[in-house]
Amino acid sequence: MRNYPIALLVLLAVLITNGCSKLTRVTDVITQPTAREVYARNFDNDSLPYLNWNRAFGLALQDSLAVDLPYAEQGIFSTQSLPVYAYNLELELGRNYHFEVLTDTINPLVFIDLYEKTSDSISPFKLLEQADYESKSLSFSPKKAGNYKLVLQPQLGAKGKFSMRFSSSPAYAFPVAGLSSKAVQSFWGAARDGGRRSHEGVDIFASRGTPVLAGVDGYVSSTGNRGLGGKQVWLRDGLFGSSLYYAHLDSIIARTGQRVKIGDTLGLVGNTGNARTTPPHLHFGIYRRGSGAINPFPFIQEAQLPKASDASEIPAQVVVKASKANLRLGPSAKAEKATTLSRRDTLTVLGRTTDWLHIKTSENQHAFLHESLVKNQ
Repeated sequence: MRNYPIALLVLLAVLITNGCSKLTRVTDVITQPTAREVYARNFDNDSLPYLNWNRAFGLALQDSLAVDLPYAEQGIFSTQSLPVYAYNLELELGRNYHFEVLTDTINPLVFIDLYEKTSDSISPFKLLEQADYESKSLSFSPKKAGNYKLVLQPQLGAKGKFSMRFSSSPAYAFPVAGLSSKAVQSFWGAARDGGRRSHEGVDIFASRGTPVLAGVDGYVSSTGNRGLGGKQVWLRDGLFGSSLYYAHLDSIIARTGQRVKIGDTLGLVGNTGNARTTPPHLHFGIYRRGSGAINPFPFIQEAQLPKASDASEIPAQVVVKASKANLRLGPSAKAEKATTLSRRDTLTVLGRTTDWLHIKTSENQHAFLHESLVKNQ
């Protein structure tokens, strides 16, 4: 008899005792299937409804709709169609993004996929994150700013009301006690020294002596009184992370090498260095290894919460009542025009955001249309 490890024999015994479902779960720990792959197990390979559902998802990756965050949309999942919601997004470094779908029942399942736009013409989108199976939310912190695509798709046969909410929050706590980003009065890129250089940070104006706070857990890599920044503190975000720069301090409280937590006092607001002729303020900057200075404002701007969409009943279909109606690639009259419709054209409504309808044409084109241009069918 072969001398198998005892742990392996025990595992085999457990699997035999508990059946195939246990085996599947153990295998999933190793293979880590996606939520869509887990869902596919409910269907035969040649299931026509599932094939159509999966095809609708593939087509959605070609949609060109673009929305700004924060964003909210409300609608009704219909069993009469295969709704998929795809949006192009501009995501910033320094923001934590949260995407969620709220439904009026525990079911249906909703699949949330986030892609990064690439320069590859054959595979223009790279999958970055997926919501867990049975989860209706996804959080993401980009490692770089750029173009992304978010795709949301309910399960086959889904029905009932839904509400989408896309929001973001800052990666760091605000660095001046008792204030918010409304206190920022000089922003990244502003001209300095008659245009010979640009501002590599933001200036937060406050009363002299206001505490300057650690925006992140880390350690103080340097302190001193030197150069343009005067009295200054450098805070490292982790061992290999970014360096946070606090300048023009009236006094320094933190010590070099000190480990600090979010909210610990590093110093007090002042106007030392080249800020002697200006009111007291904190110059706050962020420097990344290999990148140099980056815009710190997204890292400290308050959470951006979406406005609630209109909660009134949303029609399943509408008819164009104007002589001409422009479809837009975003919910704004300034958004790029997709096409123009004529009076009596019929459209399927997928959702509403403020006073714009998210619609689908008979040719399966997705777009936004102002609701003043249509009437209920």
